[in-house]
Amino acid sequence: MHFQGKANKVGDHIDTDAIIPARCLVTTDPFELGQNCMAGLETDWIKRVSPGDLMVAGKNFGCGSSREHAPIAILGAGIPAVIAHSFARIFYRNGFNMGLVLLELGEKVEQISDGDRLEVKALEGEIFNHSTGATIHSLPVPEFMAEILARGGLINYVREKVG
Repeated sequence: MHFQGKANKVGDHIDTDAIIPARCLVTTDPFELGQNCMAGLETDWIKRVSPGDLMVAGKNFGCGSSREHAPIAILGAGIPAVIAHSFARIFYRNGFNMGLVLLELGEKVEQISDGDRLEVKALEGEIFNHSTGATIHSLPVPEFMAEILARGGLINYVREKVG
């Protein structure tokens, strides 16, 4: 799991209603949800994002209600990974279950600015910031979670296992 893209930074305590507002929960189509990604935070946020870009967040990202639509919206926006100070527990699990890569950095997230060009090696827990020349280390994606991600999420993983 190797990604390169521009950092799109958001703040602390971004809840699932900011990620995908309740009014948008009439579909599970990733593209439609992606068109409204972060609309609860900023109406036209999605217009700043290009496919392959990365989201960088502060503390407690994904707090609030448990909704699988939130990681689906992020993926539908073309964002393959979220790097954050920390994640709300239920979002963390939902993200992996839906196939979204999540990396937790703690205070080191402050070494990334909005617009920085990043290269992420998720399995190694390594983020290279091309804009600053810094290498930032995180815990690597756990092996069992990497297996789920490699299959595009938990449903595909289970289908393969029970085949």
